[in-house]
Amino acid sequence: MGHREVLTASRGSATVEFFLTLPLILLVLAAGVQVVALAQARVELQGAVREGVRVAATAPDPSRAVEAVRAALPEGLRDRTRISVSRPSVVGRPARVTARVRLALPLPLSKGLEVDLSASATMLVER
Repeated sequence: MGHREVLTASRGSATVEFFLTLPLILLVLAAGVQVVALAQARVELQGAVREGVRVAATAPDPSRAVEAVRAALPEGLRDRTRISVSRPSVVGRPARVTARVRLALPLPLSKGLEVDLSASATMLVER
């Protein structure tokens, strides 16, 4: 019978495998960056809302609380954030500040993904 040679050399196969998996690796890295950016925006939004509720608990004018939230937000989120303040005039009742923003996360090969973030904080009215 005939004798066939079996290919046993694997020269270049590692390079081919790397280039086949490279798009997946890049996609995972891009998704990780987006998750970190989303988490950062959430932390910044929560911090701004806490600052706003501190002002709402001590100042009777709700517009001052809205201004405090906007001032605490990074510039990219200030104009797109909807802020609501609920502040009763009775001392000891809870004042509540809520902020909502829609963020667009760019995704490769698509229009992107829009995510709604919201944060709220409550504090008792002091004055």
